[in-house]
This record gives sequence, structure tokens and C-alpha cells, in this order.
Amino acid sequence: MVLSCVSPEGRFIYGIHKPRYRVKNLRKNDFFLVLGHFPDGSVHDNRDNFSAGDVEVASGKRIYEIANAFFFRGATFIDSARADRCRENPESIGLPPPPDCSLRETLAGEVGAERLPDIFSRLPRPVLYGLAATSTDPEELMLLAENCCRLERDRDSRPTGLAYRRTATGEARAVIDDFELFETIANNPFLPDDYKEVMVLRPGVQGSSEIVGEVRNRESHVFEYLRANSYIPWGHYASNTAHDQIRYTTTRLTVSDMKALRHLYYQRIYVILARQLGLKSPGKRQGLSEDELEELRMRILARSGNETLPRSATLWGWNFGYDISASGYRLHASHQQIHQQYAMVPETVESYYGHGDPAGNRPAYGCGDLVSDHIARYKAATGSDFFEDYRRALLDNRRMDLSGGEADLIVFADDHVMLFVPKAQVSQWEMQLMVTADGATGPVGNIVEADIRTRRSLDKALLLAQHIYARLGARMVTTIEYAKRLGLDNGQRLLYSFLPKLPWAMGAFSEAQLRFICGHYPEDFASRCRGCRREQEEADS
Repeated sequence: MVLSCVSPEGRFIYGIHKPRYRVKNLRKNDFFLVLGHFPDGSVHDNRDNFSAGDVEVASGKRIYEIANAFFFRGATFIDSARADRCRENPESIGLPPPPDCSLRETLAGEVGAERLPDIFSRLPRPVLYGLAATSTDPEELMLLAENCCRLERDRDSRPTGLAYRRTATGEARAVIDDFELFETIANNPFLPDDYKEVMVLRPGVQGSSEIVGEVRNRESHVFEYLRANSYIPWGHYASNTAHDQIRYTTTRLTVSDMKALRHLYYQRIYVILARQLGLKSPGKRQGLSEDELEELRMRILARSGNETLPRSATLWGWNFGYDISASGYRLHASHQQIHQQYAMVPETVESYYGHGDPAGNRPAYGCGDLVSDHIARYKAATGSDFFEDYRRALLDNRRMDLSGGEADLIVFADDHVMLFVPKAQVSQWEMQLMVTADGATGPVGNIVEADIRTRRSLDKALLLAQHIYARLGARMVTTIEYAKRLGLDNGQRLLYSFLPKLPWAMGAFSEAQLRFICGHYPEDFASRCRGCRREQEEADS
């Protein structure tokens, strides 16, 4: 049996908990205490906590248990009481914008502006972290920056660079007193752009990673960095919006930006594969146009059909947003300037026992393999094609709560992709993006099988999802790609999962068990997303 909410009938299946039980009271003593008083002076105490006999729990709110469509992602539990309130008021799904925050303005009238630099230099570190993350006052953020790094300036006192020192090994290091505070200030959108540039955006300021790709046009400028310290055998890459294109929020991310970011991903993967197959690829310091990229992809497919290509897999992900707690816990990502990371995962990795004894080759981990394993087990258990059943269930969805409200889970669809809300979300507000197009050999399961039109649809839907989250107020979103290994023909479809971090859902012991607690029905969240999509389309027009 495969635990999945998808059934061979092309419908979703779920469980309903209707708790009703009796609890034997094993407590010996009572501890009656006054908790406080009401306005009329009457006492409010804790007698309800100390029942005299056993406790009867009558049938109360329903809890819906939905096994995830993919068995390896656990199960989602929807609290009907909370979800019913969201159904009645879908506009409540969203986060308010952060409030204005400026300690500088609060203190200026009390102590005088001339004393502020000294006061800020003596603030406790937790207060500094909180201010660096939440301040909306550019002058305050500049003042904080002065106290954590050494800035070089021009005649107008604008920053032009950082002071550097040599380490014992001769490496250049910026003079930074508190690196976490420095990064938090630099990642605050309200910091003036010239400070952002010299602190974190200018090429080279974060290290000597080589820039090995670039897309530059009238609207966008994106660099491709090589992260050579990665274990990935063909290189680990990051496409970053450049220092002269500040993109600290997805509301500023354009169609051109997304196309540039993704173009570098497609280009790098295709060039790596071309080299493995002995195909000619662009010369030094020369990129590929979209048409040239497609021509190279077709040559890769033609050659790999006649030769054995290692079953490597693509690895792609996107952390958007940055935050840190006042206690110093990093809450998300390392760089708010928009960037995406990608690489290729080999088919196998050399393995060893203790003391370095060889153990042969073992499969190298790729998250898309979990999907591959899932659909194989689903086929063995049901005799049915998982993705076909999943698509039918999504298109013929029925509400669990029988309320008669909207039942559509689809947020956006065209001839190539479908953006939707999964029936069982592993993060509140999760969306998924599935390629519905077929290639020459069957379902498109990775970017090598995706033609120009499919890639354009993917880029459009990825951008749309991020714009929807921006309208909902989400400020931290992780996106991951589940890709089929090259050379497989198993019916697997390319899938992306969007996982926002919300203030009340950062993860705890339930999530560690793959038990995901949700306070809304997926259909109501899908309806809210469609509303945001319409608002975005109106804004774009």
C-alpha cells in the first residue's frame, strides 16, 4: 500500500477525526488559585483545571487528515474550526505589511540627535539585531552600519567601499565587527542602495567566486557565479541579479529578470551535458541566445538517444527573503538580493566502509528520486499512473467540508504547465507547479526535455507564484525543483514546490515528524491566489 491522497479513480481521499472519549483522572491533589478579577470585582480562578472526576471529551471540531500526494512528504491535518473561519473570510489569508520602525526618531526628541551615535554604539546586541531586521528608517540603518563595519567614503560622505585587512594566510577580509549584524543591515530593503552595493552586492565583496555567465539587456542584468567550494562534480552555480539591478523584493522582479535568471540555469545545464557528450558548445566568454539554446538542447537529445548518458539529475532551488531573530537565530536564507542556485547531481558516488574500505558505488541523492520511487510504488500497488491520476484529481476536486464553496485548486494553467494548490500542503500557503506538456518520448520530467514554449511557461508561472506571495505579504519563500533523472522513461513530470515561511509556522516537532498542521482549506487558499493573480494582471496592464 502507498499512503497517498491520490486514488486510481482520479479522486482525492482523506480521513476525518471525530474525537469523543473519556479520560481517567489520575490526579490526587487540587491547587485552587485566584487568577484575577473581573471589572465588577468578582473572582476568576482556576477551578476548571481541577475536575473532581473523570473527564468526558464530547465530539467537537473535525480534524481532516490528508496523506500527501507523495508518500515521502507525510500528512497534513486541517483544523476545521480555523479553516471554517478562513472559508467565511478568504481575505483574511494574508500578512499585513511590517509597521514603521525607528528608534532614532523615538529618541531624537528626548536626547538630541548629537547623542544618538554614542547611544547606538552601546545598545545590546539583541536590540541591534531587532533594529537591523525591522527598522524602516534609512538614516537609522546607516547609523547601525557605521557601528559594525569600516566604510570608505567620498567627499560627499557617500560610501564607496569597505576597509580591508590581510589575514595570517594573506587573504583579504573586510573589516567587519559583527558579521551577523552586518548581513542583517545589508539585507534590509530600507537601507539606501549605495550602502547595499558596497556592503553585499558589488561583485567580489562576498568573496572571490568567479563570474562565469551573464545576461544583460535594457531591463535586466544577472551574473552567474561559480561556487567552487561545493561537492558537486560539475560545479555549483548561482544566478544573482547584479549590483546595478537592485531586487530586494519580488514585486520588483520583472518578466525580463526571471527569463535572465532561468536562462543561465538552462544554459549551464545544457553546456555541461554537451561537454559530456562531446558536442560543440559556445566558445569562451560567449553565451547562447534562446534559439541557440534550443538548438543545443535538440542536439543533446539526439545524441543521448544513441549513446549512454549517465543518469545525472538537475538540482535547482530558490531561497527568497532574509530574517534573523533578536536572539541571533538565522531564520531564512543568506542574501535577500534575488538569486537562484543550481547544479547537476551525479548518478552515483563512491562509497566506503569504516577505515576507508571501498564499498562500491551508491546512488547519489537527488530529491527528484523520491518522486521516481513514489510513482513506481504507486504503480506497483494500484496498477495506475500516478501523475495521470493526480491531474484528474486536481481537475475534478471536491471540497472536504461540503460547504458548497469554490472547489477549484488551479491558480493558473496553459498548454504546458499548471500552477495549483496541493490538497495536502506541507507548508501553509504551499503551491505547486507541474509541467503538463509532453515531449517526444512522453511527459516532460526535466528541463532537458522542456522545449522553448514549455520553458517560457515555466518562467512565467514561477514569476506569477512569487508575485502572488508578495501580494499576500509573504517575505520568505523557498522553492525547490523535483526533476526526473536524465534518460529515465517512467512517466515522471517536472514539479516545483513553493514553501513560504509564515510567522506562526516556522516548524516544530510536528513538522519534524512530517505532520503538517494547517488552518485553511486548500480550495480557499486557491481562491485567494486567483484573486491575487487577477490583481497582478490588472497592475501589469
